[in-house]
Amino acid sequence: MHLLKWSSNMKRRDFLRYGSAFSGGGVLASLWPTIASAGDVTKAYPDELLSIEMYTKGKIKAGDYITADNVHLVKELLDPAKFKHVAEMGRRLKVKATTTDWMKMGPWEYQEATLSNQGLARFSEAGNVVTQDGKPWIGGHPFPESKSALQLFAGLTLSWGRHDADLFGMKEYDLNPEGEIDYQYDLVWAELSPVGRLVLEPKPYWPEHMDKLRFNTVVYTYPESQRGASYLNVWSYDQNKLPDLYGYVPHFRRVRQFPTNQRFEPLVPGSALYLSDAWAAGDPLLSWGNYKIVGRQPMLAGVSGGWDSTDENWEHGVHGGPKGESFFDSVVEMVPEAIVCEAEPTGFPRAPIGKKRVWFDARNQMPLAMVTYDRAGVPFRSFDGCYGQFEDGDKKVLDGSHPYWSWGYFHAYEFQSGRITRVEHVKELRGGHKSSVNDASIYQRYLTQAALARLGRA
Repeated sequence: MHLLKWSSNMKRRDFLRYGSAFSGGGVLASLWPTIASAGDVTKAYPDELLSIEMYTKGKIKAGDYITADNVHLVKELLDPAKFKHVAEMGRRLKVKATTTDWMKMGPWEYQEATLSNQGLARFSEAGNVVTQDGKPWIGGHPFPESKSALQLFAGLTLSWGRHDADLFGMKEYDLNPEGEIDYQYDLVWAELSPVGRLVLEPKPYWPEHMDKLRFNTVVYTYPESQRGASYLNVWSYDQNKLPDLYGYVPHFRRVRQFPTNQRFEPLVPGSALYLSDAWAAGDPLLSWGNYKIVGRQPMLAGVSGGWDSTDENWEHGVHGGPKGESFFDSVVEMVPEAIVCEAEPTGFPRAPIGKKRVWFDARNQMPLAMVTYDRAGVPFRSFDGCYGQFEDGDKKVLDGSHPYWSWGYFHAYEFQSGRITRVEHVKELRGGHKSSVNDASIYQRYLTQAALARLGRA
């Protein structure tokens, strides 16, 4: 195992020794039993892995900004893209206090199911995650004490947004190396799970679609030149099969089926996003291979604070780059333990990517950052964002009776071309498309071929 470099008062060998003792995570105590008994991660880690102030010996503290002037102090805590953004491109990172309450690290029902369903998952002979009696998974993370990269990616692939249904209003800005926005899009991203359902009836399965893992649609609603362009992915539960991919082509005013292996191309001109990028697990689990853990380390990443409560439409401020528009105002916090994994696109021999490296938060198994490498091993593209509960003082967005948890923004960066795509999760798009959670009606509205045709002709 290759272990990534880091430094602090705690000796690196001690972190690795304890990390090996608790292969599912934790340094002072095994992470998952600590979470299960206390709902908090504090007792699993020493103070200097929970406090950036202690880690840097007071040089950086919560409320401070990490800039080009001090980023060298925390270089080993940042993924390569984020370090480059701060050191060379004017990005600033505001530091928040570390989140230790585990129930704030995901949707309430998902977290509860992870606790109640622990120990009930296994891999079938075909390599799919199933219950002990061989049925599709029933909800929550199947491997909360993940001991392998395959288990981490399996849990992520099963449920991207960790709700039964999500509808995200999204604004995308594509910038050239000169820092100019040369493309801008409004789009709807919809995803719905027929299995592992925790809120929507029927649950845990939608019987007529038990053979499917998810329905996922991307619909572009602005500008006029792209309005109505859309893509529908219908995922089989069998992760040996590629999704069926349909699209509405405005020019021909009809829905057609696309080759499903075209997952490494931009969906629209100017974008640095591929279908394969979704949630760092945009392809079926078994279409990638050679999964391995290559290291463990503390990290600075966006775990909370991704929602901007100061804007009525949840839109974020921007800064950095040649024109002051390259990056969203970003927050990070100390993540005491990230599990660094790699995988290779074994099912896509013509992919431009040779491997991807993903940093997973050991506490909730969510991806913190991703960097892909080309076939020559050179950094190719990156993906980083920020999650969090949509709650800020007396301002909040509810998901049932609990604060809504989701992502707030993300950046995709092309190392070799210098292009940046930044995307934010907004409340509403022009045309009346509104973000929502666990709304069963999104299936008929967005997730069928008839819906694609209707949206395209609207």
